[in-house]
Amino acid sequence: MANPQDSLSREHGGIPWKHVIGYLLSIILTALALWVTFETGFSTRTILIIIFIFAFLQAALQLLMFMHMTESSEKKSKLTGQTQTGNILFAAFIAIVIVAGSVWVMSAGHAEHDHHKMDSKTHDMKMDGDMKMDHGDHK
Repeated sequence: MANPQDSLSREHGGIPWKHVIGYLLSIILTALALWVTFETGFSTRTILIIIFIFAFLQAALQLLMFMHMTESSEKKSKLTGQTQTGNILFAAFIAIVIVAGSVWVMSAGHAEHDHHKMDSKTHDMKMDGDMKMDHGDHK
């Protein structure tokens, strides 16, 4: 009985180079996204666009390198290929909904937080003005 790990090692000459390269490229893409975020003077919008591009590239990289998207078998039927394509499209849809929803919720939360900050500043300024008026009336 053949061990699947043995056949993997024989195919890659002992080291699964495809996986090692994919892993290193994933780390590089993550490091680049962090560098763009913390070390550049780009606007927030530009940083978000760059991060989304890196995220898309990393997702594609992982599909190709780790999920064996390019590998096919002659035994697979046309229906299996259609099912796989449908699953990929559904997964992409779910990922887009999660990312877009997260950005929307976080930005709406910050807008509400900023709105409360402005209300409290306005309230504090009004209170200071009322106190000054009270002090002026006592003279």
